[in-house]
Amino acid sequence: MSFQIKKVFSGLLFGTLIAPVFQAQAGIAGYWAPIFHEDFEERLPGPEAGDYAGLPINDAMRLRGDTWESSLLTVPEHQCKPHPSTYGFRGIGNLRVLEEVDPVSQELIALHTHIEWQAQKRTIWMDGRDHPDEMYPHSWGGFSTGEFVGDTLVVHTTHLKSGWIRRNGMALSDEATLDEFFFLNGDSSVLTHVSIVTDPVYLTEPFVRTNGFEWLTRASMGPYPCRPAIEIDRPVGDIPHWMMGTEEPMAAREEFSERWGIPVEASRGGAETALPEYIDVVRQ
Repeated sequence: MSFQIKKVFSGLLFGTLIAPVFQAQAGIAGYWAPIFHEDFEERLPGPEAGDYAGLPINDAMRLRGDTWESSLLTVPEHQCKPHPSTYGFRGIGNLRVLEEVDPVSQELIALHTHIEWQAQKRTIWMDGRDHPDEMYPHSWGGFSTGEFVGDTLVVHTTHLKSGWIRRNGMALSDEATLDEFFFLNGDSSVLTHVSIVTDPVYLTEPFVRTNGFEWLTRASMGPYPCRPAIEIDRPVGDIPHWMMGTEEPMAAREEFSERWGIPVEASRGGAETALPEYIDVVRQ
């Protein structure tokens, strides 16, 4: 076998051996549209006040939810906040994933994600770097590192700002962490995203959810300018909320239970309310 033939053969063999690795990485990059058939009411119209069912929350989280008032979002300081990474992939707007590679070695350095709504940006470092120490600034996206385990992208995120897991006052502390799994399905036109949120302040156990995305063969990403404005005249320093221990917040929560015919205890959440056998408790 001549040297030239050996060279070509070696190149083909090398390309065959490494192809699955690059395909797994390249399959995530591109444009994706969120699929909303799962938890449609929560993700688009929005959850109702007092709907904590199925959430592994503690009393501190219930208190946060009970004192939350939806008019808070009309305050200028709260109007242009992007979703934190603990919720962003569950929201609206197309998703774009871009690869950053070393121009010489072609090794993957990072994945950059951009969600159209509120221009949510995030970097997932893929070069094996460590997470920073506790003094590193916290952000909406947090500090994320990832790796491909087979064809699955596994991501771990720390250094998150205080955020939320549901848009009805279900908060998260800045001690929360996020673990995620991204994998392709079938003909690779559907991307499944599994998120696991852990928070020692507000959750009694990890909170697991899934989301779906559909591959877009043609897509664009426009800007999302957001300018705060005075929507409701209020005295300076007035922040919409329900006072702790008053009847108003509990009346709103009881209204949710009455509308759907479920016991108030079930609507108050807790890890046990996510289990199938909890229906026996509801019947009682």
